[in-house]
Amino acid sequence: MNTATSPGGPLQGVRILDLTTVLMGPSATQALADLGADVIKIETPDGDGTRRIGPASEQQMGPLYLGLNRNKRSVVLDLKRAEGRQALLRLAEHADVLTYNVRPKAMERLRLAYEDVAAVNPRIIYVGMMGFSQRGRYGPAPAFDDLIQAATGLPAMLAISSGGEPRFVPLNIADRSVGLYAFGVIASALYAREKTGRGQRVDVPMLETMVPYVLGDHLYGEKYVPPKGEYGYPRLLAPSRLPYPTKDGYLACAMYTDEHWKRFLELSGQEDLVDDPRLSSITARTANIEALYALVGRTLRTRTTAEWTRLLTEADIPISPVHTFDSLLHDPHLNDIGFFRTETHPAIGGYRETAVPSEWHDTPPTGYRPPPALGEHTVEVLREAGYDDEQIRQLAASGACRLASHGDTAP
Repeated sequence: MNTATSPGGPLQGVRILDLTTVLMGPSATQALADLGADVIKIETPDGDGTRRIGPASEQQMGPLYLGLNRNKRSVVLDLKRAEGRQALLRLAEHADVLTYNVRPKAMERLRLAYEDVAAVNPRIIYVGMMGFSQRGRYGPAPAFDDLIQAATGLPAMLAISSGGEPRFVPLNIADRSVGLYAFGVIASALYAREKTGRGQRVDVPMLETMVPYVLGDHLYGEKYVPPKGEYGYPRLLAPSRLPYPTKDGYLACAMYTDEHWKRFLELSGQEDLVDDPRLSSITARTANIEALYALVGRTLRTRTTAEWTRLLTEADIPISPVHTFDSLLHDPHLNDIGFFRTETHPAIGGYRETAVPSEWHDTPPTGYRPPPALGEHTVEVLREAGYDDEQIRQLAASGACRLASHGDTAP
């Protein structure tokens, strides 16, 4: 059963006004909320678009929304109305961070640019997550995960490795990766403020974050001037870099060191290959990676997954099961640590929740708030900002704010 309690942890006492929507921004702010920050999700009257993606969209509690918005409070403000904008600035007076992921020009049109917010709170950390650096020609352009994947070469990379057409990674990898980076940036900006006493504006652009993410592996020989080789880390681009078929399934196996290869050849009865020059060093193995992947593939087909799991584990060779989405939910290690649990929400019933992945031994994250209903905490947060009940009623009557249909206590 779900019992909502205020999150605690290493960021307890930090207040964040979260104007972000969809995936990138909410993934960053959920990581902060998981560590105890008081994240106030500022939503339009229509709410975050992910509320309406997938099952339970009629309750505005879609699965993507549930996965990105726990431990937050929801306040609905219409920032296009003067009263709604003023309410946000009033909340900003006592906030530590404001985050947004619309284009900066949109914030300027709302008169909520950094200068506007810093005027009421010079110590605020004002963090924008946008597609591109505002200093280049792409600055004004919109950005989505697919576009950033395309712009950073990910579809072309998958075409090389698969021998097929360019395709997108079937994951919102740019949104989630940049969100994770933004999480670190926000924490770092808070640390800098503790040392300097000053707030600041910080931009986190998607393209510029993802380019080194991709080229860190694949600039390769072109890293040097003049080049010492071609683009692309051969081990990662090899078409044979796949889970290995066994007699009855699949297994992931990562032989990386000299000792890994020696032990593998010995236990598989291929000792005659121990002195093969293709295996003599990691440099030689990288140059011959396709042939070596094929060798392992032929070998693993000779036994069952269970047999290879036992043999390779005993030889201390790294392996992993090749999970499906369903089998991942029953992974024995994750079950050991209670990583998955079932919570209950009054609007949708039961739903699966995951644990906070980091494990703290002095200031552990505590408490849990379920993902909030739209506007669930509007009254609560406005009262904290000093609005009395009559003022809240007037805001609601003007359309500048919206009160939840359940959860919060209407004035």
